[in-house]
Amino acid sequence: MARILIVEDTPGNMLLTSIMLESGGHTLYCAERARAGIDIARAQRPDLILMDVQMPELDGIAAVAILKAEPLTQAIPVAALTAYVMKGDRERMLAAGFDGYIEKPIDYDSFMAEVARLLGPAPPA
Repeated sequence: MARILIVEDTPGNMLLTSIMLESGGHTLYCAERARAGIDIARAQRPDLILMDVQMPELDGIAAVAILKAEPLTQAIPVAALTAYVMKGDRERMLAAGFDGYIEKPIDYDSFMAEVARLLGPAPPA
């Protein structure tokens, strides 16, 4: 399965996303802050990054800009995990460099569908 980095500062959201992804057999890396997440992305080069947008110190929008500017990490798809769900927020996140958009509170079916979309088709067995 895939190697997925979760960057999320809210423990409940980290636990929820971890449980859902582990049930799918994915290997997880976790960071509570964007700077730590960027360091993990550089070192591990995961298949997907799920990035909270609202975090202290460095927000997810600034973090995705850093990741997309670096040759080592720019090809890794990054999904915004966000409570920004007003009209236009999805488009704003995609314009900021995110490859996907996952609303909070998280809905299991839409969450797993977006993860699958961002990971692309499974390789043949």
